[in-house]
Amino acid sequence: MAKANGKRRKISLALQGGGAHGAYTWGVLDRLSAEDSLEITAISATSAGALNAVAYAAGLSKGGPEGARKELASLWRRVSDAGSVLGTFGPVGFAMATAMQSLASPYDLNPFNFNPLRRLVEGEIDFGAVHASGLTLFVSATNVETGKVRVFARDEINADAVLASACLPQAFQAVEIDGAPYWDGGYMGNPSLFPLIYSGAPQDVLLVLLNPLERPGTPKRAADIQERLNEISFNASLIGELRAIAFVQRLIDEGMLKEPVLKKYRRLNIHAIKGGQDLIGLDLSSKYDTRWRLLTDLRDRGHEAADRWIETCAKDVGTKTSSFDIRKEFLEN
Repeated sequence: MAKANGKRRKISLALQGGGAHGAYTWGVLDRLSAEDSLEITAISATSAGALNAVAYAAGLSKGGPEGARKELASLWRRVSDAGSVLGTFGPVGFAMATAMQSLASPYDLNPFNFNPLRRLVEGEIDFGAVHASGLTLFVSATNVETGKVRVFARDEINADAVLASACLPQAFQAVEIDGAPYWDGGYMGNPSLFPLIYSGAPQDVLLVLLNPLERPGTPKRAADIQERLNEISFNASLIGELRAIAFVQRLIDEGMLKEPVLKKYRRLNIHAIKGGQDLIGLDLSSKYDTRWRLLTDLRDRGHEAADRWIETCAKDVGTKTSSFDIRKEFLEN
């Protein structure tokens, strides 16, 4: 694809969480990193998205886009090798873990607070390289006591910040940072978009979504009901932010914001890879399945989705045009 004015067009990424489905985002990042018409300069991420983001940043710092691709592949290979790092293998193990979690908390089941994800993050991610990457980078977590989102900027991001962002309270004890307990960032920012607005990051934002926005039919089984509740709750904060963005864009387009008020606002051009719709046929247990065969299948699906997006929508980057219709997706019935 031709570059605009011979230059690589800068883009921001917003990466959702989704357990092992984060391997789909690995595939997206792998494809985007190989596209010489685009340059990723900012990322806001949550949970599994945060894992991908820090691996990408560390690899980019050490070896450019190719280094980022290698670091992502190494991360997910270790996730698979660790086996149960994101949960349990397959439907049977997932059902057993779910049954136990309904009877007791992580404080009962894991009093010594062993977190296998910590060993992986600390062993795999070079946070010095993350800090030196030059990326505008944000990771979100939810403050348990206040219910507010905390956004960690690049130089604040360490293993604890990533673990906090990925801390599902049914599975892990809250992660304490500066005396405050944190749970998964998906509850309040999945992912957070406002840091991209206020940081001066590229106005073109590509959402990589892992939760389906729509799921036809009414769930009847207990597991299906819980899965849909999780999808709705983990999409709620993002939908709220996108609605606010759509409202501000409408005010700008209709000339209703005048100086000096207009200086406080900026347009975001929204694009999306709707991975949740691509993965809608997978059940909840697959988010906890770290077998290499599944992870590489998810990677390949993400790679293909990014390829389609580049072919059909990447031309809109840098043109002040959104290829994702916020009003149609979230404001119209």
